[in-house]
Amino acid sequence: MAGSINKVILVGNLGADPEIRRTQDGRPIATLSVATSESWRDKSSGERREKTEWHRVVIFNEGLAKVAETYLKKGSKVYLEGQLATRKWQDQSGQDRYSTEVVLQGFGGSLVMLDSAKGTGYRPGGDGPEDYGHDPDRAAGRTAGRNNGGAAPYDPADTRRELDDDIPF
Repeated sequence: MAGSINKVILVGNLGADPEIRRTQDGRPIATLSVATSESWRDKSSGERREKTEWHRVVIFNEGLAKVAETYLKKGSKVYLEGQLATRKWQDQSGQDRYSTEVVLQGFGGSLVMLDSAKGTGYRPGGDGPEDYGHDPDRAAGRTAGRNNGGAAPYDPADTRRELDDDIPF
């Protein structure tokens, strides 16, 4: 194989508010603690079991770090795409230590807030889900019966009739 892929996709919840540090020139770097969980039924006892993994996520992308700083908080549900990176350092006793992190930097990372915008304090002007870029009725194709301010539903045949009457030749 000629190349390789280093890509991590996580969907989980923040275990704490984002930790924000600043570079010397003032750019934010956000560190997140993200929990992902899986659950199952124990075959022998029938009890429900759950296992949680914690992931350290570091955001070097300035725009994404600002979004994390402004809108994310403990409990926020997020979708993240990044790369694995392992850092090596020495502790106070001189022992080598390693930390593996999910890194979002440049154009290779993405962050999507999965909670409703209402829960994050982001209120661009309205209270309905369509005001936040998500309209469940529209996504499911259920817009026909909704009140749309008295306007008639769009009919492509009406547009064709108007064009037929105004042909200049």
